[in-house]
Amino acid sequence: MSPSTPRPGSSGTLITVAPTGAEHSKADVPNLPVTLEELVRTARDCERVGAAMIHIHVRDGAAQPTLDLGLLKETVAAVRENTRLIVQLSTGGAVTDPESARLGVLDAMPDSASCTMGTVNFGDDVFLNRWEFIVALHKGMQERGIVPEYEIFDLGQLTALRRLLDEHGLPSGGHVHLDLVMGVPGGMPGDTETLAAALRLIPDGASFSATGVGRTSLPVLLASLSAGGHVRVGMEDTLSYARGERVRDNAQLVARAAGLAKIAQRPPVGPEESRVLLGVAS
Repeated sequence: MSPSTPRPGSSGTLITVAPTGAEHSKADVPNLPVTLEELVRTARDCERVGAAMIHIHVRDGAAQPTLDLGLLKETVAAVRENTRLIVQLSTGGAVTDPESARLGVLDAMPDSASCTMGTVNFGDDVFLNRWEFIVALHKGMQERGIVPEYEIFDLGQLTALRRLLDEHGLPSGGHVHLDLVMGVPGGMPGDTETLAAALRLIPDGASFSATGVGRTSLPVLLASLSAGGHVRVGMEDTLSYARGERVRDNAQLVARAAGLAKIAQRPPVGPEESRVLLGVAS
């Protein structure tokens, strides 16, 4: 598929919010949503200004990243009860989380879950994703009816995605959706040239979103909109709204993305239309 070929849903923009992540500490970022109450309030606020999907990392009572299944199930239930958002859980967790706990995330039965397509240097750490683990995630989501979002940190991981689909079949829902995570130290840069190169490797018929980490957040957002893609924003990925100005809250980032999507004549699509796009069961 060439970059100019229209993709499903290209007339509108699916906005995903990633509000917390596993890297930032509450002590350093006091406005980071880490409690269930804070996360639900963030989800409501972001839905109101244009988000259709929420990418969730959970924290424990000490505000530390956790993959505790009970907390994950409680979080999924609470966000579903209070919003219409598509609930996506991260299977990446923190870089120190074992594979067994990351696979266990699927038992919380979210609508969607991430599936990172390879190992990448993540700053000073290594985000390890062995091939056997990737296959286990893919099959685990097929068995449970969970729709994956394939996270791509470098161009070679798009080749791995093609191999995964060829060897193990289409994901649950039948549609391939991926997220280009750009600007991570150790991964692909967050610029237009790299995004254009990635588009030449995306499987036929797939849809994509793009995430710019740190100062690449806005350039990647604009590049993705111009290429018919969707976007992910949130405090997991950036804490700066502008030069010298910290992010107030996640809704501020979603509102900016929604405004730019409207300017691009690709207005935000709601959760129901996004479920159809991604193949998520209603």
